Amino acid sequence: MPKTPLGRLPREAIRLLELPRLPKDIVDGFSVLVDLTGTISDALDKLGIVGAIPAAELFPVNPGKRLVGPALTVRNVRHSLDIHRAALENTSGQGESEAHNLAEPGDVLVIEGIVGCSNMGGQSATTGRRQGEAGAIVDGSIRDPDQYREMGWPVWCRGFTPITGKWRTQTVEVNGTVMIAGVLVKPGDLACADNAGICFVPRERAAAVLEVARQIDAGDTKRKQDIERGASVGDLMTRQYK
Repeated sequence: MPKTPLGRLPREAIRLLELPRLPKDIVDGFSVLVDLTGTISDALDKLGIVGAIPAAELFPVNPGKRLVGPALTVRNVRHSLDIHRAALENTSGQGESEAHNLAEPGDVLVIEGIVGCSNMGGQSATTGRRQGEAGAIVDGSIRDPDQYREMGWPVWCRGFTPITGKWRTQTVEVNGTVMIAGVLVKPGDLACADNAGICFVPRERAAAVLEVARQIDAGDTKRKQDIERGASVGDLMTRQYK
């Protein structure tokens, strides 16, 4: 059934109703990498692609979680409304509900947001989880962190705040290109995240990145095996693993 917008945003603000999607075997191939973001980051370096973000910039709210899935993008900007009046009138400019409405199971909500007020809260996260989204990556502040932890839904963000973004932010685009911690992300690009940070893999380069990542992953596994078997430091330094 074709997707239908909710009407929270102007129709032209929703760039795509359907994400361009990678084949399942490509997504699954990334999912089983042992050192997920470390391996992908090395592969991106070898291919000259900028896509890695350290956890020092966007940190995991639920340490120990990891995710791999296509990016479902949202772009927020600071709202110019009178906050007191907007609060009294309950005038919200946030529109990530349009993204939730378009989500397919396994999608990753990726928000270019602002710092100082929330770009996502517990109710939005609960909706995302219900829709089957794998998690969220927010370049900005979020609130209700305990709710994400209680529900076990993976989220990466720039910080926490009690201050609502309902009347302080405006969603201006869904499924358009966003900038996340200096990395350009298009809808359908592969979002990968773990304790170490985040990697975005351009959809059109995903097969090539996976091929290199598998070679690196296999080399790292073999080197660890050699270390455990007692190979000398000299031997380890002279062997070509990846």
